[in-house]
Amino acid sequence: MTINIPKLSLVVLIGPSGSGKSTFARKHFLPTEVLSSDYCRGLVSDDENNQAATNDAFDVLHYIAAKRLTRGLLTVIDATNVQPEARRPLVQLARKQHCLPVAIVLNPPEKVCHERNRDRDDRQFGPHVIRQQRSQLRRSIKKLKREGFRHIFAMDSVEEIDSATIERVPLWNDRRDELGPFDIIGDVHGCCEELKELLQQLGYRCESHQPQNNPSFGSSWYAHPTRKAVFVGDLCDRGPDVVGTYQTVMNMVKMGAGICVPGNHDMKLLRKLQGKNPQLTHGFAETIEQIEALPEAARTYFCTELTEFLDSLVSHYVFDNGKLVVAHAGLKEEYQGRSSGKVREFCLYGDTTGETDEFGMPVRFNWAADYRGSAMVAYGHTPVAEPEWLNQTVNIDTGCVFGGKLTALRYPEKEFVSVPAKQTYCEPSRPFLTYDREDTLSSQQLHDDILDVEDVLGKRIISTRLRRTVTIREENATAALEVMSRYAANPKWLIYLPPTMSPSEASNEPGLLEHPAEAFSYYRSQGASKVVCEEKHMGSRAVVVVCRDEDAARTRFGVTEGEAGIVYTRTGRRFFNDTDLESMFLDRLRTAMTNSGFWEQFETSWACLDCELMPWSAKAQELLRSQYAAVGAAGSASLPEAITVLEQAAARMHGADESKTTEVLNRLRGRSHSIEKFTSAYRQYCWTVNSLSDLKLAPFHLLATEGKVHIDQDHAWHMQTLAKVCQEDTDLLLETAFQVIDLTDLDSIATGIDWWTNLTARGGEGMVVKPNEWIVRGRKGLAQPAIKCRGKEYLRIIYSPDYDSEENLPRLRNRNLGRKRSLALREFALGIEALERFVQKGQLRRVHECVFGVLALESEPVDPRL
Repeated sequence: MTINIPKLSLVVLIGPSGSGKSTFARKHFLPTEVLSSDYCRGLVSDDENNQAATNDAFDVLHYIAAKRLTRGLLTVIDATNVQPEARRPLVQLARKQHCLPVAIVLNPPEKVCHERNRDRDDRQFGPHVIRQQRSQLRRSIKKLKREGFRHIFAMDSVEEIDSATIERVPLWNDRRDELGPFDIIGDVHGCCEELKELLQQLGYRCESHQPQNNPSFGSSWYAHPTRKAVFVGDLCDRGPDVVGTYQTVMNMVKMGAGICVPGNHDMKLLRKLQGKNPQLTHGFAETIEQIEALPEAARTYFCTELTEFLDSLVSHYVFDNGKLVVAHAGLKEEYQGRSSGKVREFCLYGDTTGETDEFGMPVRFNWAADYRGSAMVAYGHTPVAEPEWLNQTVNIDTGCVFGGKLTALRYPEKEFVSVPAKQTYCEPSRPFLTYDREDTLSSQQLHDDILDVEDVLGKRIISTRLRRTVTIREENATAALEVMSRYAANPKWLIYLPPTMSPSEASNEPGLLEHPAEAFSYYRSQGASKVVCEEKHMGSRAVVVVCRDEDAARTRFGVTEGEAGIVYTRTGRRFFNDTDLESMFLDRLRTAMTNSGFWEQFETSWACLDCELMPWSAKAQELLRSQYAAVGAAGSASLPEAITVLEQAAARMHGADESKTTEVLNRLRGRSHSIEKFTSAYRQYCWTVNSLSDLKLAPFHLLATEGKVHIDQDHAWHMQTLAKVCQEDTDLLLETAFQVIDLTDLDSIATGIDWWTNLTARGGEGMVVKPNEWIVRGRKGLAQPAIKCRGKEYLRIIYSPDYDSEENLPRLRNRNLGRKRSLALREFALGIEALERFVQKGQLRRVHECVFGVLALESEPVDPRL
């Protein structure tokens, strides 16, 4: 016997003790798919035969079964299940989870059951037990279908049980193996002329008759060489050519060029064709008139074919490995890929309250506003003026029959293609084309106005393209929430936070802690042949989001406060407290971008830049005053006096005492010299900022523009592209100097080292070394996106004025970079993921999930000097 079971189902094994249920389960199912009542008894009582623990055991079994079915996993129940009351909660569970219950009955001869139990030490009970279980099974087996089991398989012999095979078949709505591309077409409602025009615009052509697979009507149909049309239903009612619409769609479906799900109007017509008498409302009367106007022979054939077609339609389909769902009125995540009357009702009518509005139309819950699924859902049913995305769902019924247009969604491109209605064929009950959306936000932007704290709190595992998953611990999320809620800028602007950056491995060069050779060696070991060395500016990291105008800010970011951009820090705080200064700053940058032809070159109305904003003191004034200046002042004040006293003391001493005093004196002179170097180092980062002319912005990454995250371009391209913008305003904008180094060429490596030496000798901070390509994967996975190599004098600010002394430097070289580099990779993956989600027009909560994750990771304990 071949047993065909749905891939998603609750399989209930039924049979007396000793019938071979556990052996059958082990043979045909994964161990994780099988839930045994005996095993659950052992879980709750340490004794699989403890009948007193049966109720608790089944509580556990039902709980686990519910969790598995919620996750869409086939589940097998291994218990006797010979009594209707034992099976009833399992059928109820399957119904609750909108999946099919399957009964597999194993009923070998009683003698076989006795022999098997005799060989088991844990099955020492009298023959009356088997006899009673078989009797209970015999009385109820014919009632299994009435109990609710959709598939029933009974086997009465050992041979039949042993030879049985299990085949898992997909549900009718499971077309995950069809990857597309698709053209999903909204409610047609008999607008056949517009449908044909739309199909032609989409690239479908009228094909001729092929004898091996006849279309139902005529000898032609519409087909595309590489794509397939998917219709969301409601092909009939209200429009001028219902018959032609059905003929077009039915031919496409029959010839494999189209797929169709039913709409509520289609099912109303089916009931009429099957002899029922639905009300002749909402354009249904016109449909009946058009069908009855056909000649009798043609009408009979048409109605027969149409009845068969409509009766075959499946409530919804799941395509492309679960990434796309198509249903007439939409579908909640928990219903996708499921099969039940409730699922079908939702697909046809949506989530209704049972009430009607002032227009006599059903009041519906906005299920899309609460949708959190990963699958894209395309649907129709309720006419809208324009298709709009909301939480990965989109309504593409743009009311063609009401004088709107017929719209198709191209998948996976997520592009809309529409043709206008030839005329208004029917006046809508509820107006939907009369309001002006020009100055309003999109549905998604309105929904994003409120972010749910539950989306970011607690332990979270975030999926990213570059690094699979990134885990955010609960305590780090709590710390990030404090910063985000109290100090962060408008979340609608926060589409990216930059990652931390690891230094190079410690150098063994005399007197140096960091040196370019180690950075070059690291990238060479990761398989990179070229690196880009960029001058490390003496400023603060700044992310700049700049829009072409306020309208672009409203349209793309949902910002309605009159802003056209923002400058924020690497922790998401506004860089400028003075909004007027920020506005003037952005105006200058925007003008430079306009003059350089930036907007036209990238066909965008916004851009996100990663930059360094100078001076450092513009944002870190308090840090400089309280930490660095204090150290410098203390050293400058105390050490000269101490040196003077020791010099006087040394002049009065002789012999060993003089030597000891001189040794201490030399040490203090060295410290005094280090303090002078320390003070000179941090002062280079400070100058007074009184106006815009005192600021300098050095952009080094063009992160994203409309429709594009630019990590596919190498770093040299980024430098050259941004240099064109900088050249338009050299007073404010500063080109970042860089060198491209060939790691296979010793002369090129020497050039890179010399460049770093000259930079740091002039008092520069150092340089950042990056692989020429943004994404480099080595033997152990993703390579560091950048490594900083800081100069000797700058490191005095980071470690201490005398960090390079003979007693300190060897100890500092013994530093572990593992945690820092792990943090840098995780933050990098999250940052890029946030940008990609934004560019793909994902929900703000999903973009913010990544941004918030970067901020949360910043609270991990890592040596701040690295």
